[in-house]
Amino acid sequence: MARLPRVVQGVLNAYLILFNKYLPNTMEGLYLHGSISLDAYVNNFSDIDFIAVTSHRMTSEDAESLYLIHKELALQYPKPEMDGVYIIQEEIGKLRTSETNEYQENAYYNNGELYFGEYFNFNPITWYLIKHKGINFMGPDTASFDVTISLHQLSSYVLSNMNSYWAERARGMENSIEDIMKYPTEIIDIEIEWSVLGLLRQYYTLRESGITSKQEAGEYGLQHLQDEWHNIIREAMNIRDGLRVSLFNSEEERIKHTLGFAKYLISYCNDMFFPTNFNHT
Repeated sequence: MARLPRVVQGVLNAYLILFNKYLPNTMEGLYLHGSISLDAYVNNFSDIDFIAVTSHRMTSEDAESLYLIHKELALQYPKPEMDGVYIIQEEIGKLRTSETNEYQENAYYNNGELYFGEYFNFNPITWYLIKHKGINFMGPDTASFDVTISLHQLSSYVLSNMNSYWAERARGMENSIEDIMKYPTEIIDIEIEWSVLGLLRQYYTLRESGITSKQEAGEYGLQHLQDEWHNIIREAMNIRDGLRVSLFNSEEERIKHTLGFAKYLISYCNDMFFPTNFNHT
């Protein structure tokens, strides 16, 4: 197992103790992905992205136990937060799809809340990362999983995501700039970091057929994109690093640069990689 940050190790040890207390003999595997698996964990910023494999499907009958597990864990460790889903063995490699009417709810924990429903993160990125770089904190090695994600699946998913989730966020930002300017600086920081580095990760995947961390995606953008975008990329990277000195003179300026960057990169990726498949933002 890869060496984990001490605080992450502490959270996961406490989590398994609580899990075995409330749901004994149930956990079969605990796997980590996201920034931890990319060796890019940022203290007080990153979450612990996990997939837990259990002996039976977590249902509403298990809700109280799961709630207590996560509540007690959050009291012990407010940061970093757990963020992940509970599945059974047969669901390893499961993809969320709108092409069929098949539906099976899963228990998942996100932003400090427990949910039961259709999990949003069953996608090629998640399973590619689990298969190739995932960390097995408990259970069989991820290399043994019968999961095959092709490079075509990876790139198609990323471009589709750019033209749905990210394009919609850009439209929302464009339609509410005046409102966003009134937000606290900390909220604007989150939007800039999330949008700029999130899109750069997708840009990296389309060009390199791989997955990288947010900071490495920022460095990649500085190497491959025009100088006019470098300040907003550095701004996002500085926010990620906890640096509070802005490269811009006003909130309006950096919000508009974020919007311009998002629209540019989505359009650029459409033109470069799949020029006839998608309409531009």
